[in-house]
Amino acid sequence: MSGVDPELERLVRGYVLKNAVKYGGRASVGSVMSMILGDHPELRPRAREVAALARRLVEWVNSLDPGEQERILREEYPELLEERPRREGGPKGLPPLPGAREGAVVTRFAPNPDFVIHIGNARPAILSHEYARMYKGRMVLRFEDTDPRTKTPLREAYDLIKEDLRWLGVTWDEEYIQSLRMEVFYEHARAMLERGCAYVDLCGEESRELLRSGRACWSRERPPEWQLEQWDKMLSGEYGEGEAVVRVKTDLSHPNPSVRDWVALRIIDTERYPHPLVGSRYRVWPTYNFAVSVDDHLMGVTHVLRGKEHQVNTEKQLYVYKCFSWEPPVFIHFGRLKLEGFIMSKSHIRRLLEENPGKFLGYDDPRFGTIAGLRRRGIVAEAIRRVILEVGVKPGDATLSWSNLAAVNRKILDPVADRIMFVEDPVWLRADLGGAGCIEARIPYHPDRPERTRTIRVCDGDEIGVTRADHALGRARLVGLGNFRFEDSKLVLEGTSLEEARRRGLQIIHWTPRRGAVPMRVLEPVELEFREHRGYAEPAIREYGVDAHLQLMRFGFARIDSTGDEVLAFYTHP
Repeated sequence: MSGVDPELERLVRGYVLKNAVKYGGRASVGSVMSMILGDHPELRPRAREVAALARRLVEWVNSLDPGEQERILREEYPELLEERPRREGGPKGLPPLPGAREGAVVTRFAPNPDFVIHIGNARPAILSHEYARMYKGRMVLRFEDTDPRTKTPLREAYDLIKEDLRWLGVTWDEEYIQSLRMEVFYEHARAMLERGCAYVDLCGEESRELLRSGRACWSRERPPEWQLEQWDKMLSGEYGEGEAVVRVKTDLSHPNPSVRDWVALRIIDTERYPHPLVGSRYRVWPTYNFAVSVDDHLMGVTHVLRGKEHQVNTEKQLYVYKCFSWEPPVFIHFGRLKLEGFIMSKSHIRRLLEENPGKFLGYDDPRFGTIAGLRRRGIVAEAIRRVILEVGVKPGDATLSWSNLAAVNRKILDPVADRIMFVEDPVWLRADLGGAGCIEARIPYHPDRPERTRTIRVCDGDEIGVTRADHALGRARLVGLGNFRFEDSKLVLEGTSLEEARRRGLQIIHWTPRRGAVPMRVLEPVELEFREHRGYAEPAIREYGVDAHLQLMRFGFARIDSTGDEVLAFYTHP
């Protein structure tokens, strides 16, 4: 590419590679520009040149295999792999992990793939990732999918969750799926029965009443040999659903009845409730607490970061550790995280989708608090990471206000999002230029980059669209074009001087020429509805594709969702 500064191209290329590696193989121009101009403010006067290079290099880098991206980054840009110095205690002041040693920390994120993740689920994922990197350790991604009956996994959710994590900048070192590890759980169940730490309960529903009163099924005291015989019968199909379960021996006088001899494995009729990955191959399935205990130990997890609703689960899991004389991980529990005004419940969202066909756009509907929904609305990954790291590991419940998330997102987008004119429900007026023939408006895409402009040529008699509210002003300055007086269906030019407009106190308004104007629809999420804004955007909007983040002048930030004869965008925030 002739005329390109080779040093600048090398710098931009490095940042594009770094952005791609950080976000799972996909770089974005906006993120790259934010990184470069943040690290190298001296390049702001050359932002147009940098942006052109970034667009070209993003296209090239995104065509590479992620492994090739990382190889080039490591070989040619080792300086970009170095983490910036962090404040004591980690990013955003995260407190040190108890008992953590550099190089020896292993964290995990373990979602149930029964749906996509929401911003509350993203909290343990981001915190686990940050701590693993902070201590130069490892992070495990583990899909906990051993309940095909009540929390039926969705086949597509495994990949959708990984896509969301990569977009958030969360990477992992190992990946496991529990439904593909059933023999491991069977081996450890047998070992617990042999050690006398567990038993096969044949009392069915009666056991619940017994345990409430501090007693247990008669089979609890049978010897290990008998327990193993019943275990083999469970595996071979001699017992049906509800007829036999494996329970962990705990304290029958424990104050919490749910802890008393909790169920470790149970029979599920997978002919009726087939698992999306293994079908009906298995009949006996581990419960959450048993599978988690075994896997956390075998995978070397040293620190478990999860919600405080798991505190009772932690108490249950310690019985498995005690049986095998394992060293338990450090458990860190934090409060629930909600996003004000958004539905967070996965089951609620699934029910809405099932019961209202055609009303919602899917799991990534911008009206939902799913990560995919926030991304489609126009929230960038860095904004989510910042607010979650700001909340940190506080034990109390936290509610993120939408205004706070929007403010963080706006701060990230404002320096990089181009300004485009969109006129809702325009009034079309004929330009009266008083014999001037034609005039040209040179309008910067961004006030901080005045050298990058588009030119809109307006001639005498051309139609110009303004909002109805602006038409009622009587006089105004049309941004970049001139000072006008509104007369019925005409726009009468009174001058082109910006100083004169300021002296007269004219309001500066946005507009669009009729010629080349692009029909545009902006959908604004309002609770579980959309407020629709229809109008026309200036011709320059054709320069942008899907996923572009724009600031619509005097309207707000928006993300383009589709292009064509009409542009569809989602309103993000003011």
